Order: sequence, then C-alpha cells, then structure tokens
Amino acid sequence: MKTPEFEATLFKAMGDANRLRILRLLLEGESLCVCEIVDTLNLPQYQISRNLNILKQAGLLKTNREGTWIYYSLNDEQPKNQAFFIALKDFLSAEYFTDDIKNLNIRLSLRDQGRCVVGFVSEKELQALLNA
Repeated sequence: MKTPEFEATLFKAMGDANRLRILRLLLEGESLCVCEIVDTLNLPQYQISRNLNILKQAGLLKTNREGTWIYYSLNDEQPKNQAFFIALKDFLSAEYFTDDIKNLNIRLSLRDQGRCVVGFVSEKELQALLNA
C-alpha cells in the first residue's frame, strides 16, 4: 500500500532541475544509457547516476540490462505514471529544453542498430565522430 511518504518521495524527485532535464529526455520515448545522458546534458557521470537512482527510487524509471549497458526508460506500466508523464511532457515543453533535445538527437545518431556502442565521449570527441 502506498503512503503519503511515497508521494512525498515522488515530488521530491521532481524538485531538481537536472532530474527534470533527464525526465524530459526520456519523454522523447527512447530508453537511454547513462553515457548518452551524460553526453547530452554535459554533466558528470556521478551526478547523472545519482539523479537516475533518485528517479528510479521514486518509481518513475525502470532499467533494462543489455550486456554491459543499462538502459533507463520511463516506468509507464502504472496507470498513474502514464497520466503523470502525459502531463509532464506538456509541462516540460518549454524552449529551454530545446538544446537538450537537439543534443540528444545528435548523440543518438551515434547508435548502432538502435543501441549505444560509443560509451562516454568528450564534446570534442563527439564533434569528431559526427564529422567523420
């Protein structure tokens, strides 16, 4: 049985700008590995991992392991979450997420057969890969 503490955890998870940025990326519909989120948001890996864990503990994310890669996606199996994500996508449609979505699309173009194969890359390395 869920308690008010569960809802408090959910709303606390939403109380960070970087977690909102991560959720906005995942609202695009792709499951993402940590390195893709790190490269897209240009934040340190430990910070992304910590925020992903908070979102997962709040019941918003699920994971899928494929070999050494762990992919994060929205936990939309719960009806409450489905309605929440629909409202959240509308709420997080502001212009300041435009660069994040643009960077995500660039980073996703490096996938092979729909999966990340690159790992972490610096911004300079990312540009070199895209220009190759």
